[in-house]
Amino acid sequence: MKVFDLRCGQGHIFEGWFGSEADYRNQQQRGLLQCPLCGDEEITKGLSAPRLNLGAVAPHAAKTTEAPAAVATLPDSAPEKLRAMQAAWLQLSRQLAQGSEDVGTRFTEQALAMHRGEQEEKPIRGQATPAQARELLEEGVPVLPLALPKVSGETLQ
Repeated sequence: MKVFDLRCGQGHIFEGWFGSEADYRNQQQRGLLQCPLCGDEEITKGLSAPRLNLGAVAPHAAKTTEAPAAVATLPDSAPEKLRAMQAAWLQLSRQLAQGSEDVGTRFTEQALAMHRGEQEEKPIRGQATPAQARELLEEGVPVLPLALPKVSGETLQ
């Protein structure tokens, strides 16, 4: 199993697990790779440090009392705080997606109907143009524009 650090065109960094380097290239060529945070399909592979099992002691070394040699790894290509923020945003976007109904392009129509009491209120999400969002806000409809990743409602393996 190969674990690669991947980066989208927006700069989000995430891991991808592949059976081999060829499997990664094949999926990339077929357009199957997508950023789990923003849905961007412009994916590049970053530097990835291989995991080496250095915990085993060679038979001849077991008899000596020397301290093991220091081992260094390459620093992460992204600060840990950025990774934590990305993970938190992905978790929140999944919760929002799972706790609301996707009404697609009917968002404006349904939000107005609920606001006017013509339809039972429920949490919804969908698409609206900037002009439609302005119309909703002017009507007093509480809306919040969010850039939810396409995979928010899906389980990633």
